[in-house]
Amino acid sequence: MNQPIDRRRALALGAAGAGALALGGLTVPSAQAASWVLKWSPDPARDGLNAFEGLEDDRAGSHPGVKHIYVQDGVYRFDMHTRDRDGSDRQRNESKGMRANGQVLKINKDTTWRISYQAYWPSSLTATTRFTHIMQMKVQDVGGPLWTLTPRMKSGRPRLTVLTLRDNDANTEHDLTDYAPLQNRWIGVEFEFKAANSGGFLRMVLRDGATTVVDRRTTAVDLWRDKNYLRPKWGIYRSIESSGLQNTYQLIRDYKAYQYV
Repeated sequence: MNQPIDRRRALALGAAGAGALALGGLTVPSAQAASWVLKWSPDPARDGLNAFEGLEDDRAGSHPGVKHIYVQDGVYRFDMHTRDRDGSDRQRNESKGMRANGQVLKINKDTTWRISYQAYWPSSLTATTRFTHIMQMKVQDVGGPLWTLTPRMKSGRPRLTVLTLRDNDANTEHDLTDYAPLQNRWIGVEFEFKAANSGGFLRMVLRDGATTVVDRRTTAVDLWRDKNYLRPKWGIYRSIESSGLQNTYQLIRDYKAYQYV
């Protein structure tokens, strides 16, 4: 037979419900609010190139005896020389993926992440009329990049843009800002995103010191391919079919990846 609950017991149960639920004498903690959890924060001195799942460093052997991806002065450095090749018409020296505590860190379906880092783009890393990609998000062995950070010439001016890919593989170009003012200085780069077919989004943030230069959000992107997992790539991937290419590099420091859980 049900017994009436007196006022004191009702208040006690109400208080318990705010933090924990009492069931049959057992206390069951309530669900914790979701928050950003740091999953990856490599130290170049400690982790070196083991911070990445793998490297694509002169895969064609066009520049024998030369390492293009390495740690220098406490930061990650990605070199590109005009003689480097990755096929007949392009160059690629990139890291791929993230590794934490010896394990590959996978970005799986319907998960939300924030990846941030600081990049240094010298004057020699020019915007081109073809393509020069300096960060990509890809799925292993599945089509083109889901998004790409790339400086390119637009109406005679160097601009920094992001290309996103829709479900039908059509590209959408997001023209962010002038590229030249961001060169020869450390720039904060941040991507926040949900890896999903439905409800996916991408937020793009650029910071110059304490100044937010860009803060843009788009849903014009398909961030799941129903196979494998997402993994970021950093470095330089460019066409040789542009004039004015120079020996160049990109520096990156302070990598961090957070998952919203």
